[in-house]
Amino acid sequence: MRQSPATNGNLAREQKRTIVIEAAKRPEAQKLRVAAYCRVSSDSSDQLNSFMAQMHYYTALIQSKENWTLTDLYADGGVTGTSAEKRPEFQRLLLDCRRGCVDKILVKSISRFARNTKDCLKTVRELKALGVGVYFEEQNIDTANTSGEMLTTIFAAIAEKESISISENMRWSYQRRMQSGTFIPPSLPYGYIHQGRDIAIDQKAAEIVRRVFAEYLSGHSVEQIAAGLSRDKVPCRYGGTDWNAMSVLYLLTNEKYTGDSLWQKYYTTETLPFHCKRNRGEREAYFAEDTHEGIISRSDFEAVQRLAAQRGKRIAAAQHLPYPFRRKIYCGNCGTVFRRKVVRGVVYWSCMGHDKRGQESCATTQIPEEALQAAFLRVYHKLKLHGEMILQQLVRDLRSVREHRMLWNPDVVELNKRICEITDQDRMLAEMNRLGLVDPDIFIAQSNELAWQLCTAKQEKERILGAGGDDAVSKTQDLLETLETMPEFLPDFDGEVFSELVKRITADERDIVQFHLQNGLALSEPIERRMR
Repeated sequence: MRQSPATNGNLAREQKRTIVIEAAKRPEAQKLRVAAYCRVSSDSSDQLNSFMAQMHYYTALIQSKENWTLTDLYADGGVTGTSAEKRPEFQRLLLDCRRGCVDKILVKSISRFARNTKDCLKTVRELKALGVGVYFEEQNIDTANTSGEMLTTIFAAIAEKESISISENMRWSYQRRMQSGTFIPPSLPYGYIHQGRDIAIDQKAAEIVRRVFAEYLSGHSVEQIAAGLSRDKVPCRYGGTDWNAMSVLYLLTNEKYTGDSLWQKYYTTETLPFHCKRNRGEREAYFAEDTHEGIISRSDFEAVQRLAAQRGKRIAAAQHLPYPFRRKIYCGNCGTVFRRKVVRGVVYWSCMGHDKRGQESCATTQIPEEALQAAFLRVYHKLKLHGEMILQQLVRDLRSVREHRMLWNPDVVELNKRICEITDQDRMLAEMNRLGLVDPDIFIAQSNELAWQLCTAKQEKERILGAGGDDAVSKTQDLLETLETMPEFLPDFDGEVFSELVKRITADERDIVQFHLQNGLALSEPIERRMR
């Protein structure tokens, strides 16, 4: 009997078999690469012992876990916790996380990690994006958990409040001393030194101060005075002999050279991160007479202020408002800067070398401002369309080139050997201490010495590696972030946008200009020297 097609289909479905493919034996779980971060807030011997105790504690803890492997110990000593930039070992830890060398970080408490809520959350989020969790022992918080970041916010806010409280106490102390006229600034102007709790004159530097005032009153400009001091190799306040107009102007306007003191010209903000700002009436200022011996007479000081005010008025009347292209366009032939000029109502930018020495000396002719603006707008729209992809690839290429170039750097190889030797010595010392073969005092002293040697070697290694292109990477990342905040379409030229993106422009006799971006990348764009 012949079966119907429907019957055949049912039989086929019944006869189907499912083949079970046995799972392969799973590999053993990869060990977590764990790092520890330690920090102490001073360089006292007690703190150093605490510092060493933290290092040995974390070494033993990580080594006691079967599924953990010690990546490295990162320890900052004698530095503030309010700013991450001032902690070199913290920065090295972040760099290793970005390189993919760390899976988990152990920290005693949030206050050891950061006392700034903004920085703390920014760092935790970056580490989470990299797949790195941070465990704060004191608060029992692991940022790898979903609720970790919320708890981190709370405890970081507490730690931030502690820093703010300390700052408020110091500010209150300073203000009380200013009000009583007994305040001694921690930093004194050029020509003065601390002598116990008094302010004394540095006679050698005081002669330079008198020279500056005398030359200014005789008609020299601040630029001429700075050039003369540099030419005569006169030491600056913080070393070196490279004087500039601003450092000379600082001397000429500082009332302390008369023996009087105006305090709180600048003030520190009350919230983290702390910023130093010029006091323009936001805070009280304190003036006291005869707080110390003067270098300049009051009559000479007042004469300098009157002369400076007169010169300032003349300069302000002679100069136009700053233009975006000013001191931004340079000649590709002779290297001189372009200047702005107006010819029959049209604004041009012209090579000063060409204007002064003629066509035979430099063939670069003037460029209409409108042509430069149009060229920048084209560059801007190309950046908004393709810039993100190009700049991200540039960051990757710069990092790759840097890593390959620095891998076999002789100094890096030697430092790696040194780090291994110090680590071996430290482990041997710890083992001898465990067996009771070394005196405890000698153990602590030797451990401290090895810890600082290790710290120094690692920081030197990072310094060498950092000199190999991190600056270009950082500038490119900054440019990317800046570009993201700018409008998608720019209908007209915007001087602020131009200044944010472009460092300088190079032009020559060809109808092409190069826009050198803030990260050093140069983009060529054609121009029309004859505008319609």
